[in-house]
Amino acid sequence: MAIKLYNPTTHGLRHLATIDYSCLTKKAPEKALLAPLPHKGGRNNQGYITCRHKGGGNKRMYRIIDFKRNRDDQVATVSALEYDPNRNAFIALVIYPDGTKNYIIAPGGLKVGDKIVSGKGKDIKVGNCLPLAEIPEGIMVCNIELTPGRGGQMCRAAGTSAQILGKEERYVTLRLQSGEVRKVLSNCRATIGVVSNEDFNLVHRGKAGKTRYLGIRPTVRGSAMNPNDHPHGGGEGKCPIGRDAPRTPWGKKALGVKTRKMNKASSRLIIRRVNDK
Repeated sequence: MAIKLYNPTTHGLRHLATIDYSCLTKKAPEKALLAPLPHKGGRNNQGYITCRHKGGGNKRMYRIIDFKRNRDDQVATVSALEYDPNRNAFIALVIYPDGTKNYIIAPGGLKVGDKIVSGKGKDIKVGNCLPLAEIPEGIMVCNIELTPGRGGQMCRAAGTSAQILGKEERYVTLRLQSGEVRKVLSNCRATIGVVSNEDFNLVHRGKAGKTRYLGIRPTVRGSAMNPNDHPHGGGEGKCPIGRDAPRTPWGKKALGVKTRKMNKASSRLIIRRVNDK
């Protein structure tokens, strides 16, 4: 994937860097696989703001994605590669022999016309979906299940993947891109390959309005507020946060404080955490 740069004919184009979408299929999204996606502006059923910095944004429809990939032994053909406004990865429209159409998360390197298949004993090929127990060590996988049959939950964002390090009796050990090493049940499924649109982290929006198009409203620094609005507020001029730890607007500790539950059940599956030396 390539990054497009622009001549600075306007201020919004001066630092703009976008993804080159010329590799995608020029077609309208599949109508049967669309669902409405209403905007709530971060408000609950009483109209109160429960999630700050949300509002506005362009209208969009949700694309129904098949994360389970459970149509075993049916060879599907990739009909189109499409843009999805709800995620930073590209999606692929696949057609099964009986005419059924589904959207899947597109791995990098998948092309229109390619054949993909799910199930046990399938080839180790980009786009195929297999149980982790049947994938060799060292292979990069994405769209990984955490519970058999639930569908992919890990490594679904653009450019993400996990590497298979080893296998035990019931578990497969994975190394995530964050550096975390954890175990996953060997009968969970994963897709071969790395999620498409790997250059997404190089995108620069160029102007504040691009962020507003995404439905993100401005964020005000706590140190710029009054003391009755934020724990960091008040003081003469530019003041430091103070002796106490950084706080949220509601007085809870922030920035680097661990928030994971001490006795969470899945902690026993984590071999090495992100910040472990």
